[in-house]
Amino acid sequence: MTTSLTEISTPNAPAAIGPYSQGVQFKGLIFISGQLGLDPKAGTLVGPDVLNQTQQILLNLAAIAESAKTPLSRLLKLTIYLVDLGDFDAVNQLLQQSFKQPYPARTTIGVNALPKGARIEIDAILAKADG
Repeated sequence: MTTSLTEISTPNAPAAIGPYSQGVQFKGLIFISGQLGLDPKAGTLVGPDVLNQTQQILLNLAAIAESAKTPLSRLLKLTIYLVDLGDFDAVNQLLQQSFKQPYPARTTIGVNALPKGARIEIDAILAKADG
């Protein structure tokens, strides 16, 4: 018995900038591709500030999750890519304000560069909401 992969797509989050889906659902899991701090309408970064980019990323993640009828509160795992690990504490504070305990599992990775000159990228795994 095979279970199909279902694409998740919404105009309320930035379109993919490569050959990948905004997200996919497989069985009870939702995988959201890495999101940058892009304005969904303009397709440009919301600004150079890592906190503004992070806030926009959270909006983008929520829009994709909501299109799969799943709230962002169902987050299981975040992977964060930071160009400057000096932003780690500021991003931590924003995420602590944005989520309730138990917090999702998380990995933060320092990278040399990100597409479009972004300072942060986040991908996510969620548990599909019932129904």
